[in-house]
Amino acid sequence: MTIKIVIADDHEVVRAGLRAIFNETEIKIVGEAASGDSVVKLVEKHSPHIVLLDVQMPEGDGLTALNRIRLEKPELPVLMFSAFDNSASLARAVALGANGYLSKSANRRTILDAIRRVATGESIWTREELRRVTGALAAPRSALQSTVPLTTRESQVLAQLATGATNKEIALELDISYETIKEHVQHVLRKIGVTDRTQAAVWAVRNGVL
Repeated sequence: MTIKIVIADDHEVVRAGLRAIFNETEIKIVGEAASGDSVVKLVEKHSPHIVLLDVQMPEGDGLTALNRIRLEKPELPVLMFSAFDNSASLARAVALGANGYLSKSANRRTILDAIRRVATGESIWTREELRRVTGALAAPRSALQSTVPLTTRESQVLAQLATGATNKEIALELDISYETIKEHVQHVLRKIGVTDRTQAAVWAVRNGVL
């Protein structure tokens, strides 16, 4: 059976590599996107069996696109695809219902196997990946759902935290000093009642910050 797939990555060389990997297999690319916003439109247009989503893209990152896809097509298998491996992104992907998280360094056999399994609705999360985010996902929902008086700047910092950005990257994005960012991060973690960035990512997902 043909597996129709929509792929999203802002690098043409990556998309070309995927085309080569899928050549002469049952996996058929029915749409290619270079941004989070455009992949959502392609999913609606082509009704694929699976979506392969880069985590970091312009005009709506992959995890934001995942959230939008889940709202419209909750049963559609989605596999995250990234060169980066950080707990915050993993936590968001799990919390938003992705079927797995695949490294761009994976070999051809691993990529094909992952897509075939996810296309059937199977999850490919490893025990190690789930172990890394279990504590965050198990945080009491009553605490997570409480109203928290974050300032506008703190909300901006939380949104950046939840993408897995480092303090240095947040400072550059928001155009404020590194030391100020460190203070904001501590204030945000304390206000929302979590102890680390992974838990902050899950809090953001559950409370609709992203």
